[in-house]
Amino acid sequence: MEPKVNYALVGLFVALLGTALLAVVLWLSRTDYRGVYDRYYTYMTESVSGLSADSAVKYRGVDVGRVKEIVLNPNNPEEVRIALDLLRGTPVKRDTVVVLETQGLTGIATVNLTGGSRDAPPLTVKPGEEFPVIQSRPSFFSRLDHALSRVLDDESLPRLLANLNDLAQDARGVVDAQSRTDLKRILADLAKVTGALSSRRAELGEGIARADAAFERFADWSKKIDEQLPDLMDQAKASIRSFGHMTEEIARTSAALQSTLDENRSEIGQFTGQTLAETGGLVADLRQLTATLQRLAQELEREPNALIFGRSRPARGPGE
Repeated sequence: MEPKVNYALVGLFVALLGTALLAVVLWLSRTDYRGVYDRYYTYMTESVSGLSADSAVKYRGVDVGRVKEIVLNPNNPEEVRIALDLLRGTPVKRDTVVVLETQGLTGIATVNLTGGSRDAPPLTVKPGEEFPVIQSRPSFFSRLDHALSRVLDDESLPRLLANLNDLAQDARGVVDAQSRTDLKRILADLAKVTGALSSRRAELGEGIARADAAFERFADWSKKIDEQLPDLMDQAKASIRSFGHMTEEIARTSAALQSTLDENRSEIGQFTGQTLAETGGLVADLRQLTATLQRLAQELEREPNALIFGRSRPARGPGE
């Protein structure tokens, strides 16, 4: 006997399960399109691998919209046209730039808006365009790829590698066994010098301390000189002025003396011609008088009483 099946419960279960699956699908595929959006275009020449429709669009890291469409530019197949839906009110300016960024190692790409200074005018639709076009800039990986490509395509790269190889060979030839031995000896000598310096660390410290003290004394001496230098300069200036005054006085005295000599030249000539001759005779007489006085003084010293009693007569000899 077959069991009875409650088809109402089965139908209810299937309906609930279908509703749940539909809700899950809608939740997984839901978009955050809430509000009013504006459409913008941007064109890129690099690969947009990793970027898909409904990818996030960020403005300085803040979500501001979604990628709506990714197609080749109908007018230029070398470019990719990307349609962006941005929340109305997003500050898209004329200097705003679109950059494609890759998120880590997953390869998922997002569109990031950069730039947009405060004083720049808003981006508007140009004649002949359907939507405003935001300028694009190559991503970091695109710039790196182009730079590597230019380096690899440069004809000078093989020559550079050859020169580096020759340089390595020359360096290997220079650093031979003898050079290594000399280098080891130099290092050993440096180690000895370092050890000697380390052993005399205390003496070096004392020497440095004495040098510091000497520098401090020299600084004090220099400071004193700097303080006394204005007074010394004033004294030197005063001495120079005094010397100048003295020189002027000497010059005036010399001029006066010269004038006096010029005025009394005849009297001076008469004095030198007559008076000096008579003076010479007078000096001779004075010399004779001085000699006589000296003899008189000697005799008075021998016989002091001769001044009163006169010179004594010499004693008579026998038979006188």
